[in-house]
Amino acid sequence: MSFRVTNAPAPGSLAGKRALITGSSRGIGADTAKLLAAAGASVVLNYRDERKARRADKLVADIEAAGGTAFAVRADLTDDPAVAALLEAVRERLGGLDLLVLNASGGMESGMAEDYALKLNRDAQVGVLRAALPLMPPGARVVFVTSHQAHFIRTTPTMPEYEPVARSKRAGEDALRELQPELAEAGVELVVVSGDMIEGTITATLLERANPGAISSRRESAGKLYNVGEFAAEVAAAAVDPVPEGSTRYVGDTSAFTPEGA
Repeated sequence: MSFRVTNAPAPGSLAGKRALITGSSRGIGADTAKLLAAAGASVVLNYRDERKARRADKLVADIEAAGGTAFAVRADLTDDPAVAALLEAVRERLGGLDLLVLNASGGMESGMAEDYALKLNRDAQVGVLRAALPLMPPGARVVFVTSHQAHFIRTTPTMPEYEPVARSKRAGEDALRELQPELAEAGVELVVVSGDMIEGTITATLLERANPGAISSRRESAGKLYNVGEFAAEVAAAAVDPVPEGSTRYVGDTSAFTPEGA
């Protein structure tokens, strides 16, 4: 098996483009935002609650210090008025949106309602896209970030601790794909980026806590797991690379997963 780390978009290749990355105060979202900004895009960072504001503000400062353009907006994506305010801020400050990276996900956090995973990973993804679509011109692109464990959940079992999240993310992917005729009419493309477990993410940390040895076992089976920076480069590349057949970009080894779930 072979692994390849994609080159991120080249400097200047996204000049004049406007990008919103959900769940981008840290991790994959934050690294994706930095890569898109380095390529010339004006980026909008999104974070859920006030506890993450300082981190988001620091990321904005880092991007600006490197010569990029960015601002951050707090919005709980399961709250429709908050989503409307987020997209209104995008309209007021950028006038439109060329790239929407649907990176935010969850469901393993403690203290959340039983249906939180489905609300965030399915309902909120559709809600954000529907709110953003009027701002997106022909040629714009939507990138949905998911995992192999979710993408192939119908045919390949995953860890019990992750199954509710996996099923809700697959439901989100399906709901977005159902919108493809509407997107095509607007000239907007959809790309799904599916990766294996990513080392260094909150999800991987929570899974390891719930099931010690789970990540090392998956690493041994796969031969390699991408880290946050490597996977973010793949997500950023999905913003500019040709849309793959079936609109799914697979990152890392898929030999342990059956193709019927694609």
